[in-house]
Amino acid sequence: MKKQTASAAESEKNTMKKPYYITTAIAYTSGKPHIGNTYEIVLADSIARFKRMQGYDVRFQTGTDEHGQKIELKAAEAGKTPKQFVDEVAGEIKKTFDLMNTSYDKFIRTTDDYHEKQVQKIFKKLYDKGDIYKSEYEGMYCTPCESFFTASQLVDGKCPDCGRPCTPAKEEAYFFRMSKYADKLISYINEHPDFIQPESRKNEMMNNFLLPGLQDLCVSRTSFKWGIPVDFDPKHVVYVWIDALSNYITGLGFDLDGNSDPMFEKYWPADLHLIGKDILRFHTIYWPIMLMALDLPLPKQVFGHPWLLQGDGKMSKSKGNVIYADELVHFFGVDAVRYFVLHEMPFENDGVISWDLMIERMNSDLANTLGNLVNRTISMTNKYFGGVAVNYGVSDPVDESLFEVVTSTASKVTARMDKLRVADAITDIFTLFKRCNKYIDETAPWVLAKDESKKERLSTVMYNLIDSILIGASLLEPFMPETAKKIADSLNAPLRTMDQVSTMGTYPSGNKVTDQPQILFARVDAEKMMEEVNALMESKKAAVKDASEETAEDEKEDEITISVDEATPVDLDSYVQIQPVSSKASSELDDNTAEKAIDGQEVTSWQEDVAGYGHGENLTLKFEKTYTVKYLALKLGSWKDDAAYEQNNRPKELDIQTDHLIRKVTFSDEKKEYWVTFSDTCKTSELKLIIEQ
Repeated sequence: MKKQTASAAESEKNTMKKPYYITTAIAYTSGKPHIGNTYEIVLADSIARFKRMQGYDVRFQTGTDEHGQKIELKAAEAGKTPKQFVDEVAGEIKKTFDLMNTSYDKFIRTTDDYHEKQVQKIFKKLYDKGDIYKSEYEGMYCTPCESFFTASQLVDGKCPDCGRPCTPAKEEAYFFRMSKYADKLISYINEHPDFIQPESRKNEMMNNFLLPGLQDLCVSRTSFKWGIPVDFDPKHVVYVWIDALSNYITGLGFDLDGNSDPMFEKYWPADLHLIGKDILRFHTIYWPIMLMALDLPLPKQVFGHPWLLQGDGKMSKSKGNVIYADELVHFFGVDAVRYFVLHEMPFENDGVISWDLMIERMNSDLANTLGNLVNRTISMTNKYFGGVAVNYGVSDPVDESLFEVVTSTASKVTARMDKLRVADAITDIFTLFKRCNKYIDETAPWVLAKDESKKERLSTVMYNLIDSILIGASLLEPFMPETAKKIADSLNAPLRTMDQVSTMGTYPSGNKVTDQPQILFARVDAEKMMEEVNALMESKKAAVKDASEETAEDEKEDEITISVDEATPVDLDSYVQIQPVSSKASSELDDNTAEKAIDGQEVTSWQEDVAGYGHGENLTLKFEKTYTVKYLALKLGSWKDDAAYEQNNRPKELDIQTDHLIRKVTFSDEKKEYWVTFSDTCKTSELKLIIEQ
């Protein structure tokens, strides 16, 4: 019989393994990810590594979400094409993920050709099936989230996801019949209690969205161009969620025409979608309904993890308190940062990370509990036995207590990881290391070394310590892979496999440890480090302040003046006054809703005396240069006094046109003032006003 090659044998072995497919949400390419964003990829990596350790054939996918209005605007502000912009940001995100030593198998980008083609096919199929239809959207829109909401879905008048103000929007769009599948999804969730985790998140989705009744979902846009075109109606682009969510199947080579890559058959449905709690609705309602409409199986579980917060609240660039992964790595190293974010994150509630806490964990948990344990164990083995660890089997009742903790840790960690309680799993591993430290105190090797008759007992003690530490390091590998490897290298032995971490005595007796143990984690001088940290954070706050002052100065220099087209007759008794106003001009608007934007920079006030007037004619207002129009206030009134308003020939409708959108205002007898917001920020050098008497 012909002998198999090593690669062929490994391939056959992999085909026999049980597949496990884990994904993260794909990162939005609007900017560099902070440590709160990076937490998710590290969390997913620890789960993927642990599953590999258990013998699963793991497929771990992450990537970037690269389309949308916000990116189109940011690219314009940066003076780049959207593709140039997302190429740079995607590279930055991938660089951060690689820095954190994450072991993803696939990094998908929604600008990948294959993905875009499949999204177009998916959209067309759902349209042909009657699940997508064309209509007109009118409602509230959140630009940062790129999401539409009904008035009843708003929380205190603001976006239920991010808490920012929403603005009225109206445009032609395609819609997905969510309501058609609502009952089917409710039944599925009830029949699969682990589908949405944690339990509190499931209750939130059921009570807040599904049970009250689903609205049909807007799935296309016409007010911006940076997206995947609807191939049978190119003025529309596919709206973000059909595009972004489809990555979970397109990344496996899914093909709607039946020519899918074998990977899709192997790994779908996904075992775990790991996402932030803020996008749980899209993954547990929109995505399952999409899959139902495509006759595809649903993922086995969606886990909405909590947020990682800064010590003084949610990280925000405007606060100048954002912490990035590379900054933390500079101060602490990769594995220390992995430990911080994984260990400090509770199962359901938001976790808090602060510089003081990280320094404390560095000195206590990493430098002392773990680093000092490994270092002094190796040092004593070298001092007493020239580095050779021999198991003479000279036991003592205290050994059994150590063995019980060490051999039971793997089952505890497995139980924690099965429930995705990663922080608790790490705590269990460090309990093992703490027990080793206690064993040193109990056995007092330095006392045994003074008695020649107890040499074999001393050797057994050192062997037990090395054996225990290697088991702990092996279990630590999914969470702190570099550290686990360093420990194993120092002990001159490979990390244990999962079937070896519950048995004592498998470290090779007579093996020699390194004679030059390296310091795994050096203690931090808290005062000195905080001086550097404070300087860093102050520089960030100063940068925010400078940017704010620069913006204010730019606004002062670029105050808008509007001139009326000379060909348009002007009647000072007109009934329509177009006037950019400050946010304090109306009690109907709050400061956020009435924000304006000039050259991409938000401002809070415009010249009060700038206005154009027209009566019974089309009127074009021209800016002296091209500006970014984000919000424009329209005031219905009279140039002279309110008396003219009472006349019967007041206007009934007003259309505001820019380069690629129209906003319509219908005037009533009851109201004198109307504010129209452009939810789709656009560049324009003129506004055309069409007045219908």
